[in-house]
Amino acid sequence: MRMLHLGLRVTDLDRSLVFYSALGYAEVGSVPETDFGSLTMLQLPDDPFVSLELVHDPARPVVDTSAVNHLVMQVDDLDAVVADLAAKGVTAEPPADLGSGLRTSWLTDPDGYRIELVQWPPGHPAGMTRADFV
Repeated sequence: MRMLHLGLRVTDLDRSLVFYSALGYAEVGSVPETDFGSLTMLQLPDDPFVSLELVHDPARPVVDTSAVNHLVMQVDDLDAVVADLAAKGVTAEPPADLGSGLRTSWLTDPDGYRIELVQWPPGHPAGMTRADFV
């Protein structure tokens, strides 16, 4: 078993697509009519699979994002990503060094979901593993 993707309800699909496109996501497909609303599948350029689904129903705007604490995205060069986002009109908090080369920055999507950008120290494997907690 493996996790496939996360579905986030969004209030304004076009506004959310602009935001997530600035983060590097590309739309790879959609399902226009479901019981949940329209589904728009997004994929990052270096990922082989869809990792984010935007769920939109104009009759059901986002009113509470507290059930989702935050999303996390891995980046290779945090300073470059923060600068690129700023050039696209997306504001991220200044990068913070958490020690041992681990760096993070935070931003918020149009509906209020918090996103953490993580730059691993050199030599760290992609993603988080059990070794990060021993």
